[in-house]
Amino acid sequence: SDDRFEHPAGGYKKIFETCEELSEPLPTTVTGRIPSFLKGSLLRLGPGLFEIGDEPFYHLFDGQALMHKFDFKNGQVTYFRKTDAYVRAITEKRVVITEFGTFAYPDPCKNIFSRFFSYFKGVEVTDNCLVNVYPVGEDFYAVTETNYITKVNTDTLETLKKVDMCNYVNINGVTAHPHIERDGTVYNIGNCMGKGATLAYNIVRIPPTQKDKSDPIEKSKVVVQFPSAERFKPSYVHSFGMSDNYFVFVETPVKINLLKFLSAWSIRGSNYMDCFESNENQGTLFHIARKNPGEYIDHKFKGAGIGMFHHINTYEDQGFIVVDLCAWKGFEFVYNYLWLANLRANWEEVKKAAMMAPQPEVRRYVIPTDEEQGKNLISLPYTTATAVMHADGTIWLEPEVLFSGPRQAFEFPQINYRKYGGKNYSYTYGLGLNHFIPDRICKLNVKTKETWVWQEPESYPSEPLFVQTPDGVDEDDGVLLTIVAAPGSQRPAYLLILNAKDLSEIARAEVECSIPVTFHGMYKP
Repeated sequence: SDDRFEHPAGGYKKIFETCEELSEPLPTTVTGRIPSFLKGSLLRLGPGLFEIGDEPFYHLFDGQALMHKFDFKNGQVTYFRKTDAYVRAITEKRVVITEFGTFAYPDPCKNIFSRFFSYFKGVEVTDNCLVNVYPVGEDFYAVTETNYITKVNTDTLETLKKVDMCNYVNINGVTAHPHIERDGTVYNIGNCMGKGATLAYNIVRIPPTQKDKSDPIEKSKVVVQFPSAERFKPSYVHSFGMSDNYFVFVETPVKINLLKFLSAWSIRGSNYMDCFESNENQGTLFHIARKNPGEYIDHKFKGAGIGMFHHINTYEDQGFIVVDLCAWKGFEFVYNYLWLANLRANWEEVKKAAMMAPQPEVRRYVIPTDEEQGKNLISLPYTTATAVMHADGTIWLEPEVLFSGPRQAFEFPQINYRKYGGKNYSYTYGLGLNHFIPDRICKLNVKTKETWVWQEPESYPSEPLFVQTPDGVDEDDGVLLTIVAAPGSQRPAYLLILNAKDLSEIARAEVECSIPVTFHGMYKP
């Protein structure tokens, strides 16, 4: 029998309709009881404006940035949103080939299909910071994956200033997924031109709040550099791993071909999708570096080709580095962007593409720090992941699959980061994708592989954020916060609060207006 089916998510398209910013916060209708310890704000970022005049943006991640905020106060919740005042839709359409030295990379959370984005100095790179928001010192920044980050006032959502990271460190872009230590130190990764115009990837450290009140960003430093497998083809990098003592950088075979990119720029109307390529036979390289002092460890760890957006967690145990991540299988990884490209155009095509696409799975890789040829080097009792040294000195990594489903995928992972980031942990929470459509919230026990699910018909949640109960003892003592779009309902969107133990509903706060899709965000106490 033909098991392809009509995607049930007909109403899903509504969350890609342009919505305006609000002039003042809206009240919400609360059912259930808002936990008394929620006293701050849930901040989220995503696209909101999907056309300028009659010109549509053809890709989900081109929609101009919109920042959302739910405020908690005395058991009541208000909702507010605002666009970034700095974003301009039109940038220069020229390229200065002589200054080939600096480029940022396109990103699925960024303008792959927009004609307004360039790798090169002398052409304005996009500053549409629509992916995430995170703290630096006492400030908060909205970010995408280029060299620009935007300082925001988290009370009014006003944008205060635009910062170009290129002014401080040799970097062409930074990811929207930094790691933040307990003292507020921020680490991030981005690609750069290294010695002799070869490509490399730099880890940047931004120190915590300074005693003299100076801006920590001005004290940013590159702490370690990873080499690139190919000279003119940077791998697409969305996130990286960090444990107590190591950085882990996964270099996938999904590449941006810079030479193609140069020629694409000269032909107006060609899109960045054409500059992506994937050579699966090349496999995936796993690079590690010591954190203090920053030092690249030149071992060749290799695995089968995957595509990847999100690391879940990385920790050390008995001399091994355990790396949990969401892996996309197959060359089609690159083309998974395409269903999004059609988003504004032909919905039937979108659904068909989503049906065919491979699903990502949760994988655990284990990297040995000592080695010996020919036998499995992993002796951790609780994982089937292996590492075997080949005669050429490469160490081949095979993962343990922690979660895989034919019609369901686990993406946008979150953990109890404050307590368990970089540490041996048990639980991850994520967005369940049913052929790309986010239609459930999932919890996975990475030790026992047990799963829990929250789901309601015609309801499309976003990445769940974990907030610990103040006196919580267990790793999962807390709540999950997510924004759910319910386009068919009387009130088309709501903030949902789930018990992180069993994903049972604690409360919801419904809004009278629709809320478009959001990517990432944070809870600010």
